[in-house]
Amino acid sequence: MIAKIGRGSNLYGVLLYNQLKVEKGNGRILFTNKIIETADGYYSSAQLTRSFEPYLIANRNTEKPILHISLNPDPKDNVSNNRFKEMAEQYMQEMGYGEQPFLVFKHTDIDRTHIHIVSVCVDEEGKKISDKFEKRRSMNVCRDLENKYGLIPAADKVRNQSDTIFHPVDYQSGDIKSQIASVVRQLPNYYQFQTLGEYNALLSLFNITSEEVRGELDGKPRQGLVYFALNENGKKSSNPFKASLFGKSAGYIELQNHFTASKEALKESDAKLSVRKEIERILQSTTDEQEFKKLLIKSGINVIIRKNETGRIYGITFIDRNSKTVWNGSRLGKELSANVFNDWRNNGLRPEVKNTKDTQTVLTKTESERLPTENSHDLFDFLSNQSPSQVDDGHSIIEGFGGLLPEAQGEDYQEQAFADRLKKKKKRRNRNT
Repeated sequence: MIAKIGRGSNLYGVLLYNQLKVEKGNGRILFTNKIIETADGYYSSAQLTRSFEPYLIANRNTEKPILHISLNPDPKDNVSNNRFKEMAEQYMQEMGYGEQPFLVFKHTDIDRTHIHIVSVCVDEEGKKISDKFEKRRSMNVCRDLENKYGLIPAADKVRNQSDTIFHPVDYQSGDIKSQIASVVRQLPNYYQFQTLGEYNALLSLFNITSEEVRGELDGKPRQGLVYFALNENGKKSSNPFKASLFGKSAGYIELQNHFTASKEALKESDAKLSVRKEIERILQSTTDEQEFKKLLIKSGINVIIRKNETGRIYGITFIDRNSKTVWNGSRLGKELSANVFNDWRNNGLRPEVKNTKDTQTVLTKTESERLPTENSHDLFDFLSNQSPSQVDDGHSIIEGFGGLLPEAQGEDYQEQAFADRLKKKKKRRNRNT
């Protein structure tokens, strides 16, 4: 069994992700601990939030107080609901969170039935619960649970891969090939993306890009991929590396298969609705572009914007760390396309959200002026009181990056590197103005 521990600052996104699984019939609340009960046994996200509210209000400046843990037995293990409940209780107790409020969700949307645990890592007095040697302790608890319940042991090779900390490529530190390999061999195992553009958006967070190459071999057309490292300006800074150097999973054919598989998997997934709702919710809550980006990060969503030399936005991609999915803006809906965000940045036509009975529609400001205004209502106001201005422009792009890949714990090297790059760009812009 493998445990994956994620930390974040936005409770709403985590609860929404799990609640949508329940609403779609692909999940259920299996167990609760110190959660306020309801008369009918139905739990809404707003009701669940109240059980965590005292802990978050008391929080003493822990930046990422939300815990999102998954326990993943081998697909061949047949674990009953009672066993999952016992395993969750033992895991939380031995990790030091047994007295915390927590929820256990069972997910059945994939062949590997597993559980997600949502909790907080600060106690009632707002003090952070120690996470010292957390990975080592977590692995030990998993081994104990395997022995106790007769589960199939996690292979050492798989476990070592999961424990890897992924770093953005540093083109100046040498051994670029190995740096690129450590990323491109793993991304398709964890993330769903449907096009090369979406794949490159994800790669760009690691200072990598790929390009399709075409040619002929023995008179027959051939297609392939090459990879490059990027510098702090997003420009190629290395010679090309053929995909074959990194194994089949990084190659053209396997990625095409991954695009197809992701497309089919996401047809029935609730991830699209979850991501779109969160983006629309944030659009409704702010009129400032930079704050919009910061709030997205706090909700576990990275945004990659592509512009041409004139500054026109021609592409926008959202990377959701909660569902591990990548979405071109127009795939989420024409209201979230690059053109809409280009009108915001370059023409001052801010996207706005109009609430309807069944969904939300994003409108430009000129369109919305013809409609009655509606007051937005945030069910999680106590979280919104944490000012996003506490996060600077650089960190807003990649805050919470530790949740991008499983077990990416420790210092957020990706966050710091990306922040440094953006600060350098900002300084250069200031000098040129």
